[in-house]
Amino acid sequence: MTEYALIVAGGKGTRIKSKVPKQFLELEGKPVLLHTLEAFLRYSNQIKIILVLPEEDFPIWTELSTRFQFNVPITLQKGGDTRFQSVKSGLSKIDGEGLVAIHDGVRPLVSADIIAASFRLAAVHQSAVAAVRLKESIRMTDQDTTKAVDRSRFRLIQTPQTFDIGLIKKAYEMKEDTTLTDDASVAEYGGHRISLFEGSYENIKITTAEDLVIAEALLAHRNKKG
Repeated sequence: MTEYALIVAGGKGTRIKSKVPKQFLELEGKPVLLHTLEAFLRYSNQIKIILVLPEEDFPIWTELSTRFQFNVPITLQKGGDTRFQSVKSGLSKIDGEGLVAIHDGVRPLVSADIIAASFRLAAVHQSAVAAVRLKESIRMTDQDTTKAVDRSRFRLIQTPQTFDIGLIKKAYEMKEDTTLTDDASVAEYGGHRISLFEGSYENIKITTAEDLVIAEALLAHRNKKG
C-alpha cells in the first residue's frame, strides 16, 4: 500500500508564550517541525509527506528548509482555521488508495517503531491510534463534587493516527463538530471502530514551555545513547 504522512502544523505558540509558532522553535539547534519530518523519513524515505501550514507561514518554512538543507520533496498545503479544516485540506491532496498517518507537527520525538506499528496495524484494522496508559490517579468533576474513577479504563491519545485513506476521507466529509478533537473521533463518529496500540511516553506534544524543556532532555538522552 502507498503510505502517506499528513503532518499538521498550525500552532501559534500562544500557550508556550512565544512570538514564534511552536513548530518553528528550535530543539537541539533544529526546528521542532524538522525533527518531526525527519522522524518519518527515518521510518521510510519512500513515504509521501503532506505538510499542512497556515499560508502566512509558507515563507518561514521556505527559509528554514533552505537554511537546514532539507531537500526532500514534500507537498505543502494551506491549512484552515481549525485542525479539522487543516486535516481535511491535507487529505484533499491524496489521490488513490493506501494508508495515511496523521501526525501533529509538534510531536518531534515519535519513533520509527511507533510509525511502523501504526501502518502495520492500520493495514489490518483500517485504523491504528497511538495511546498510552495513565500514570496518575484521576477524578471526575461535576460542579462542586468530585469522584474517583478507575484510571485503567482510560487512555491518553497521541498521534500518529493512521487510517485507510478511503475511510478517513469519507469520515471528513461530515460537517465540522468542535467536540471532535482528533481524527479518531471523526472516524468514530462516521461509524468506524477505532483500534488503539501502545504509544510512547516520549512521544510528547510541545504545548507549553515545560514540554520544550522535557523534549530537549529526552533528545539529549537519545543522542547520548547513540
